[in-house]
Amino acid sequence: MEILGLSSPRPLTFAEAQEVIDADGHAGPGDPDRLSRVFVTPEVDGWILVMGAWCDPCGERREEVVSSCRTLSARYGGAQAYYFGAQGDGSAWLVAEHGRVVRRYAATGEPDDESLAHGHPLRYEQERLLELGLPVDGDLRTATAEQLDEWTVAAFEMAPEIAAVCGVSPFTLTRDMRVRGTGVLAMTPLMT
Repeated sequence: MEILGLSSPRPLTFAEAQEVIDADGHAGPGDPDRLSRVFVTPEVDGWILVMGAWCDPCGERREEVVSSCRTLSARYGGAQAYYFGAQGDGSAWLVAEHGRVVRRYAATGEPDDESLAHGHPLRYEQERLLELGLPVDGDLRTATAEQLDEWTVAAFEMAPEIAAVCGVSPFTLTRDMRVRGTGVLAMTPLMT
């Protein structure tokens, strides 16, 4: 929390946090609540998740999110950021290791998605590309229109899948996971 500049933590359950973070995430772009709070989970199988629109690797704070992931990964070995629009709004992922971004990719249907791509496809992306008969290096210039459509559909849903493979996905939490500590709702530096 200190590295990210988060403040005013108050204990919150996962269920309560989901409601708050969903409401904040659906606020309009000019609404101050949209980026004002995040949920910091207890440690879950060795990972601490920070959830909220403030963490979006392809949103308006994308460069700050990159910088935060670099800093966190330099200290802890790895850090990731994800966006997932559960209503068909797409996915984005950012994976940093030891202070450097190894992969960033956005599949949200926005015009700047392509400009956000950085690094080589992750192993999971490569497997999915191969399943669709596409080059594992992610170069889609030779793909057919049908293959591009199939990749777009797959990539739009991929953030939670990559999170589960690379660490912990909030969509796959179970009672069997090791949990240590208490989750908190915290204010972002934008609101302090």
